[in-house]
Amino acid sequence: MEKAPLQDEPQNLKMLRRLVTVLTAVMIAGVVIITAMFVIRFSSRPAPLPDQIMLPSGETAAAFTQGRDWYAVVTDGDTILIFDRATGALRQTIELTN
Repeated sequence: MEKAPLQDEPQNLKMLRRLVTVLTAVMIAGVVIITAMFVIRFSSRPAPLPDQIMLPSGETAAAFTQGRDWYAVVTDGDTILIFDRATGALRQTIELTN
């Protein structure tokens, strides 16, 4: 049997093969970059919080949230107490009303 001679690929098929190869490389690079960003972002040390938070007498904590340089405690008495993270001093008191 005789082997058929190899024919050149059509131009649009060559372009499609190159396009798929480039897109695959771009997707792989994107996944690597996103993974690196997650690792860098979530591997940083957590912000330090105090061991204890002194609330005004009669107040009981219901919720807690934090920012970069502050943390807040929502009390059962519908009050939000905002504390300075560095010093632990009370920055602001917000009374909630219905």
